[in-house]
Amino acid sequence: MQRYTTRDIWEMEDRQSPRMGCSVVLGVDGGASNTVCVCIPAAMPFADPLPVLARAVAGCSNQNSVGEDKARETLERVMAQALHKARRRRSNVCAVCLAVAGVNHPIDQHRMLDWLREIFPSHVKLFVENDAVAALASGTMGKLHGCVLIAGTGTIAYGFTSDGREARAAGAGPVLGDWGSGYGISAQALTAVVRAYDGRGPETVLTNNILDFLGLASPDELIGWTYEDQSWARIADILPVVVQSAEAGDEVANKILHNSVGELASSVKTVVQRLALSGEDGKDLFPLVMVGKVLEANKRWDIGKEVINCVTKTYPGAYPIHPEVEPAVGAALLAWNAIASELDGDLRAAA
Repeated sequence: MQRYTTRDIWEMEDRQSPRMGCSVVLGVDGGASNTVCVCIPAAMPFADPLPVLARAVAGCSNQNSVGEDKARETLERVMAQALHKARRRRSNVCAVCLAVAGVNHPIDQHRMLDWLREIFPSHVKLFVENDAVAALASGTMGKLHGCVLIAGTGTIAYGFTSDGREARAAGAGPVLGDWGSGYGISAQALTAVVRAYDGRGPETVLTNNILDFLGLASPDELIGWTYEDQSWARIADILPVVVQSAEAGDEVANKILHNSVGELASSVKTVVQRLALSGEDGKDLFPLVMVGKVLEANKRWDIGKEVINCVTKTYPGAYPIHPEVEPAVGAALLAWNAIASELDGDLRAAA
């Protein structure tokens, strides 16, 4: 049974006086941890920084994690909140790009598009992509070319050629082996603690560090803590403890991170090879967009830097980009670029 009604979510439109005649574009980035929607003006100058009229944040919208109904409720509410903050209505929207984790097949895209058409007026242009596509666009300012590596709670590598071919690697979720993700690293660390406790593995400072971080007294308590709530994001929150332990010289933690670097680099190299992004001689330049908390620089153990070093040994033309805008803005830029020619025509006609 549906847990919400569209009318309830959009009733705020009746209580505000919007700035009529000002068209906007919505960009939505929905991941395993949270969902962000930004509202940008449609007739905007391509400026730095980009003008963001409003931003709204909600929880997870990955339908594989929370179910289809809950995911749609989250997405709809975050779009409604962003428009409310920007003092716009759905009639002011000219395009929406929904970039959501868990959209892995054309069937998923078509289902989402049909749902969006029930929400927005017929004139609104609608686009549905995997969240990795928006992450790539956040580094290339809306141009789909190159490869993106996301390593946050989950992980995926996704690439596009200039003629529209695409490929992906990983991104199948923790059960199917996304070991370079925050979840994958943290789950391996928890396993190492249990193995050390019962004598199957070497001693590790991860034991005391993780227990202190979680406020537990004994490794025995990890079993109850883990299965009390198996949220991927909750497990992934242990990632900083693993990095700190590796920086302190713990061999077990270092091995986990080294293996994770190999997994992440392998995903990127697979995409680059399948799309021939590096050209025939393997030296052509292409952007490698790096997104996610796993890839953020740390004091000594910089996972992102190690991944780049590993990739560039094989593909020296890869040049890393750490986006200055968030993936939700990338999603908005995808929609904006898709309708830019129509907007130019409208502006010329108005002049």
